[in-house]
Amino acid sequence: MELGNTSVRLVNPAASSAPESPASASYGLKSGSLSPSETLAQSVALIAPTGAPVMTIPLVFGLAGQGVAIAFLISTVGVLLVALNVNQFARISSSPGSLYTYITDHMHPRWGVLAGWALLIAYVGTAAAVGAGVTNYANVILRDRFGVQAFPVLLTALVMVVACYLAYRDVKISARLMLWLEAASVALISLIAFSIIIKHGWRLDMGQLTLQGVTPEKLRLGLVLAIFSSVGFESATSLGSEARNPLTSIPRAVKWSAILAGVFFFLCAYAEVLGFRGEAQTLGESVAPLHLLAQKAGFPAWVGTLTDLGAVLSFFSCFLACITAAARVLFLMGRHGALHSVLGQAHLANQTPHRAVLLSSIAAFLPAAVMMLQGRNLFDIYGLIGTLATFGFVTAYILVSAAAPLFLRSRGCLTPQAIGISILAILAMGAALLGNLYPVPAAPYSYLPYLYLGLLLSGFAWSTIWIARAPALAAEPL
Repeated sequence: MELGNTSVRLVNPAASSAPESPASASYGLKSGSLSPSETLAQSVALIAPTGAPVMTIPLVFGLAGQGVAIAFLISTVGVLLVALNVNQFARISSSPGSLYTYITDHMHPRWGVLAGWALLIAYVGTAAAVGAGVTNYANVILRDRFGVQAFPVLLTALVMVVACYLAYRDVKISARLMLWLEAASVALISLIAFSIIIKHGWRLDMGQLTLQGVTPEKLRLGLVLAIFSSVGFESATSLGSEARNPLTSIPRAVKWSAILAGVFFFLCAYAEVLGFRGEAQTLGESVAPLHLLAQKAGFPAWVGTLTDLGAVLSFFSCFLACITAAARVLFLMGRHGALHSVLGQAHLANQTPHRAVLLSSIAAFLPAAVMMLQGRNLFDIYGLIGTLATFGFVTAYILVSAAAPLFLRSRGCLTPQAIGISILAILAMGAALLGNLYPVPAAPYSYLPYLYLGLLLSGFAWSTIWIARAPALAAEPL
């Protein structure tokens, strides 16, 4: 159907199970322009693998001690369970809406709108968090090399403007940039990690593997942040209209980004705990852990600076990936009538969701900028907004895992194994959610669940009112 110049795709959960034609659902975006490696780059960049060794692993160590590597191993298993559920959909249909589309099509549209807002909070929140990461490590380089510091808000604004331009201009340019930035950064950090392990003599560090001194409570708290490191693996699904052979390339991107990130995080966590053993400063206290590791591995001082540069580039590519994914969720919600139809329009020349890109970029900049102006520490900004974003991801992952069996049943191919995977994924994500709620963390983290719930319900109410003004836009009344 059409309302004005906005075309709306309606999906009936009981409709034919034939795969959706990507060409028929291009929505004015650049159809088939991204290669499989560029599609993979979207998921890898949003995971921001360099971010874990430089910021998240020290934070997890502060909570879980020697249980860091095991926490990342467990989180990878949980994420892979969700990935298996996501791929039940990704092998059959493609669209720009990421998990929002899957949940809308195979559960009641109310759940789809809720998932859409959860994803928007997740993607925008992650962008805001990594914006603080870019600023932190850019200032580390400026301080160490030039003895100066830049005003954090200006650096974050620069990140926003450059990323917004790239996402606005051409999805292919931004995907290629993300691919090369992450590949170079991960290669350098892997070299340092392997050097530390080789220097240790290949002896297993039994203190880590046997969780020496680690209580279940500490491991659970560390697990929550470890899961945050892997979220975003599903974001390749937001390129359903732009990926080449999306029914093949997107499922591969979802699966392999989760696996490769998990292996990389386990390697880095193991090596960092090993490398900091016996040091006066603990891993949890370090603001630039790879500097010390590079030095202990025998690399020259400039390699440490390169790791800081790698962190800047990785966080930047994550910011770019976040606004790319968020814009496509906004874009499809606008076309479905859950938001203003102006967001559902694509740029005629660039074939990008330009208005949605602009809105998601501004939304990512504002919370980080406000907290910087309040004088908050950049690590605190990363942790606080990142935790808020995790609530959004976990909500969407629970919903898509619940939708997968319904989807398979509609196609007549539901199996006990699929039901088991769905249940395990929901339990894993539910445990992660519970870990953020109980026992009640110290302020200001204790306020985050209420803030998230307020944002989620406000967005859901806004979309409900918006659709009520034009109920013909919805596949079912909200």
